[in-house]
Amino acid sequence: MFPRFILLILLSVAIYSCRDSPVNNSSRFRPGKDELADINRYIVQKDRERIQNYSERKGLAMKESPAGLWYKIEKEGNGAFFKENDRIVFEYECSLLDGTRCYSSKDLGPKDVVLGRSELPAGLNEGLKLMRPGGVAIFIIPPFMAYGLIGDGKKIPPRATVVYNIQIVSKDVYLRSFQQ
Repeated sequence: MFPRFILLILLSVAIYSCRDSPVNNSSRFRPGKDELADINRYIVQKDRERIQNYSERKGLAMKESPAGLWYKIEKEGNGAFFKENDRIVFEYECSLLDGTRCYSSKDLGPKDVVLGRSELPAGLNEGLKLMRPGGVAIFIIPPFMAYGLIGDGKKIPPRATVVYNIQIVSKDVYLRSFQQ
């Protein structure tokens, strides 16, 4: 009789302790604006360090734009710099920092875009504005200017820094009448 009583008590305690209890959300840590800003600064700094290490390993003398794009213009090209609504055709190779090739115009053909109207990553759009017709450049685009937290859903993973090797093939002024 006594062992059954102890077993009944233990069983009652086990059932009671496994019962769902309301969650007290006030005890969970929820970062505020300042904490989120600190986290973002830390992530951006780590991305910068990875890009610096990559460029040093590759012997690239890269510059950093105020927005965070890393670039090296290898051949200046001729004419005016590209601007919004310019139509540009370029050859490219896109890879990750570890050297994994993602996309290339050798496989997919040249890219034909209209600056500011095409679905380009922000970093690539900014980088093309640093170029002129016939130019050649390398862009290292940190995740926040590339494909962000989710990647492209195909070959570029989440939070990836991408490297673009670009060669401008041609430039045309997009039809201005379309804008109006």
